[in-house]
Amino acid sequence: MTSKTAAFDEWIDQFHVWRDAIGFDHPYINQYKFDTLLADDVISPVVEFGDFKGQQKWDRLRDVPGQNIKDSLLHLIIFQGDTEFASVEQQRHLVNSTPTEWDSYCLGRVMCEEMRHGWQMCYLMIEHFGDEGRREAQKQLERRSWNKQRLLGSFNEDVTNWVDFFVYTNFVDRDGKFQLKMLEHSAFQPLARSMTPMLKEENFHMGTGTSGMQRIIKAGIVPTSLFQKWLNKWIPTAYDLFGKDESGSAEWAYVWGLKGRYDESPDLPEADKRHLNERSRQQYFDEVDGIIQRLNKVVAEGQPPLYTPDIKFNRRIGQYARMPFSSTGELLSQEEFARHLTEVLPTPVDEAAVIELQKVDGWIEHKDYDPSKLQ
Repeated sequence: MTSKTAAFDEWIDQFHVWRDAIGFDHPYINQYKFDTLLADDVISPVVEFGDFKGQQKWDRLRDVPGQNIKDSLLHLIIFQGDTEFASVEQQRHLVNSTPTEWDSYCLGRVMCEEMRHGWQMCYLMIEHFGDEGRREAQKQLERRSWNKQRLLGSFNEDVTNWVDFFVYTNFVDRDGKFQLKMLEHSAFQPLARSMTPMLKEENFHMGTGTSGMQRIIKAGIVPTSLFQKWLNKWIPTAYDLFGKDESGSAEWAYVWGLKGRYDESPDLPEADKRHLNERSRQQYFDEVDGIIQRLNKVVAEGQPPLYTPDIKFNRRIGQYARMPFSSTGELLSQEEFARHLTEVLPTPVDEAAVIELQKVDGWIEHKDYDPSKLQ
């Protein structure tokens, strides 16, 4: 047994301790196989962009040229892994309130796959980054979202009900899809090869969110005016996940070949390296807006249509951080903004109302569950 194998086995023991500690107990976990998955191929065997474009991609850390590049690579892996464990912590309470057997299956599968994604990132840390990687992998299991210790804002917010869950799995996990696709182009082969299996699983998570939102809206029990508040809660946190405007770290990650553009291809014009985050954020906004417009097609007559929160609303980082823009983009006074937040974000009264509505028979459209037809 190699020292790396022993270190990862030790980490796996701690992973199961973490799982027990957060209180995750779902029947699906008994049939789920946690494993490290690496795609057989990568998009390109050579670096696709940046200063090392055209050179062979790196199979091992010792192939990576320069300590700064190695540090940046580890930083990317740490942040990706932290989001995976955090999402499970956020959603753990929902196990006891699943509306249908289908939703119970979806919750169990989503949470197990998110745990596997964190597992995958910790494997990379331990396999390739020595003692520092082992320390960072352990820290992944020590932070807690409910203590506001996770590294990114979205992952310290509370998920308390099933509207939260479906909006989160569509829009926060959709940011995850963007991040994974950008890392799929990484010059570090083990990271790039990790992305393909993760992206396949992420598609199920987003589909769960889309289907769940459609089923809620079709049922017509939760008013769209109330549902909108959860869009306003989660989508701006996802805007922040794309990082600071004019980001130097994003620029260097691109220059060093560690993280590409969302739609990276040889046909794209040369990257505006100083505005990579803004470009990705706008692409995300456009995709989200299209989803919300499709949701409006099933909104019942007489209900107000849903809208996409403005990209300037309720931001915590970037040029609009803590600026008083409304959910539709108007600049307000600080006093007006404080009042506006109480009108457009979920309040404790709204939380209580949603929980009560979820006790109403038929609050969400039923979906049949046939285990024999599932892979």
